[in-house]
Parts: sequence; structure tokens; C-alpha cells
Amino acid sequence: MTSPHLASPAARYLAGYPPELIAQADALCTEGRLAGYLERRFPERHEVRSDGALFSYVNELKTRHLRNAEPLNFVGYDAKLRVLQHALGTHTRRTQVQGSKLKMRREIRVATLFKDAPAALLRMIVVHELAHLRELEHNKAFYKLCQHMEPDYFQLEFDLRLYLLSLEESR
Repeated sequence: MTSPHLASPAARYLAGYPPELIAQADALCTEGRLAGYLERRFPERHEVRSDGALFSYVNELKTRHLRNAEPLNFVGYDAKLRVLQHALGTHTRRTQVQGSKLKMRREIRVATLFKDAPAALLRMIVVHELAHLRELEHNKAFYKLCQHMEPDYFQLEFDLRLYLLSLEESR
């Protein structure tokens, strides 16, 4: 037997959250109030529109919180990332052969969808991807590092899910 909330619009984005929260999100969607709620909660949009600006933004956060981490070779928006496959951003490491040496390239890509997102939500995605510089797996240490860089990380992650739900509902 399945939960009645699994068929709800919010279930895809809020799976794993308590049924009460899913019901509240469904009510906001059904009543058409979710977008307004998010607009009031996050009135400020970010100004990070280009790949160069994103590179600077990410490196500023990296310098502040992860001074000893390896440098990033590329940071940019990626139109190919699909939110439906749960890829809001990616952190990749790939080796590159240069002569007789192996070099590691580190890249962070953020879904282009977030060019128009609230500033706090872009920060949450960047913090998540930066945490992968130190912790590859989504484990306790990973989330502790995310909270170190962004104390409201878990609330912002939930709000990000609501934002994605709102975008889907507005289509």
C-alpha cells in the first residue's frame, strides 16, 4: 500500500520528508500560493549571470571556507544539466595527461535554470558542490561541511525543492 502523498505533485521533490510537510506544500500548490510564498521568502535575485561571474563567486566562497582545497579549473552554467535527473549542479574530477605528467582537472557546473534563482538558493547549490572538493560521498561529514559553509543549509535545500516544484507548476 502506498502513501496518499506519493501521488501528489510535491512527492517527487519532497520524497523522504514528513507527510505533514508534503501536505502543506501540496496545499500551497493547489491554492496557487507557492510562487508568492517563495517570492516573499526570497525577494532578492542574484547578479551572477555569466560563467565568469559564477567562477568568481564560487572561488570567493572556496577561498573563505576551503583555503587548502585544490584549485578549480572551470566553473560555469550548463544548459545540459537536467533537474529531473536530480542534477542541479555537478562537481567532476578528471585526469588529463600532459607529457609524462597526470593533471587533475576540477570542474563545477550549475544548471542554467539557476541563473534566475534567488541568491540564497544559488549559494546553497554552490556550497553543495564545493563540499564535494573535500567529501565525495553524501555522508555525515559532507553535510557537516555544508552546514559549516552555510548554517541554514538544510532549510535552503528544502526551499530549493519547493522552488523546483513551483517552476514545474508554473509551466
